[in-house]
Amino acid sequence: MRVFGYSRVSTSEQADSGSSLATQRQQIAGYAMIKGWSVDEHFVEEGVSGSTPLADRPEGKRLLSMLGEGDVIVSAKLDRAFRSAADALTVLEELKAQNVGLHLIDLGGDVTGNGISKMVFTILAAVAEGERDRIRERIHDARRHLASQGVFGGGRRPFGSNVVMDGKIRRIVPNEAEMAVIEQMKAMRRDGATYRAIGAVTGHQPTSVQRILERMKRSAP
Repeated sequence: MRVFGYSRVSTSEQADSGSSLATQRQQIAGYAMIKGWSVDEHFVEEGVSGSTPLADRPEGKRLLSMLGEGDVIVSAKLDRAFRSAADALTVLEELKAQNVGLHLIDLGGDVTGNGISKMVFTILAAVAEGERDRIRERIHDARRHLASQGVFGGGRRPFGSNVVMDGKIRRIVPNEAEMAVIEQMKAMRRDGATYRAIGAVTGHQPTSVQRILERMKRSAP
């Protein structure tokens, strides 16, 4: 039997002592010691979002490729390994089929051992996914509020605007050339043109045309 530790932080969490890699490593080492195990290898995922499936993360993919019958994975928290309920349950079934144990310290240990553990795991995986969605919504709402105040909240520059420095604040100002294109899009759409037809004239993908027009509609007074 081999024991593998798995830790992860996203970029925004690296300064959070409660989720830091050092904290997770200590928790995993302590748990293994209680079980009488030694950790054969510790897989460390730095700056990777929890929304990325485990098999698509660099270290997660490497971990899954190394597993053999009887091995054990130990992670400090459910949300370090999974933030999608679907991904969590898919991986869990694959591990059980390989007779690989998955121990999540915040859930009390082995989640592959019995039906009750799986039920708790399923419920909490769904809760973790819901929390991720709520965080995304709060970020989106915060950016929209900042934009309404003329402040750039980060992310991709919106078409039709420039981002300029105003002291220490990045502000959004109109890009006159791009706003003229948007007005052309709006006029064509009012005349019944499809997104594809508008895109052909303005040099944008149909999905981009739709996104731009919907954004302008939401921001209209």
